[in-house]
Amino acid sequence: MIFSRAATTEPQARAMLRLARLSLLLLVTPFAFATEVELLRIWPGWRDAATWDSIPEYFGGPETHGSQIVLRTQQATRDGFYFLVRTAAPTARPAVRFELEIVRPDSPEPKRHTLSARLPAGETVFQIGLTGTDWPGGKRAQPVAWRIILRGPDNSVLAEHKSFLWEQPARK
Repeated sequence: MIFSRAATTEPQARAMLRLARLSLLLLVTPFAFATEVELLRIWPGWRDAATWDSIPEYFGGPETHGSQIVLRTQQATRDGFYFLVRTAAPTARPAVRFELEIVRPDSPEPKRHTLSARLPAGETVFQIGLTGTDWPGGKRAQPVAWRIILRGPDNSVLAEHKSFLWEQPARK
């Protein structure tokens, strides 16, 4: 339908122009935020090595994790302190890094661990584990404070989440 000046009045033309602008804004807005990555939820906790056993392993197969991606600081050791991290990414990212900074009960200085991964599009669950000598406290120890930073290949911060105590000043 072609609108001519004679067929529309001035208020109608303004209303149509506003409607066109609003439609364009609604169409473009989702793409403006499409690069945002989120750390939706983080659950820290101890996991024994036996909790990782899968049925294929009983029959001589490899370790499997279903849809979860498991990253460990020491691959040979399964038991450790893990952070279950649920992410949401509108697009896949072939090379990201999880930087886990943690204040352990045995030291007031934060320790940094960096683990590389591929971030699929959509929601993904990562199990980020401090294993072996990277978590010397065993199952009874709890971190004092922690921070997880998800970085892109250019070292930019894609997302960050921290515990409440991470920002609290140390007592002197």
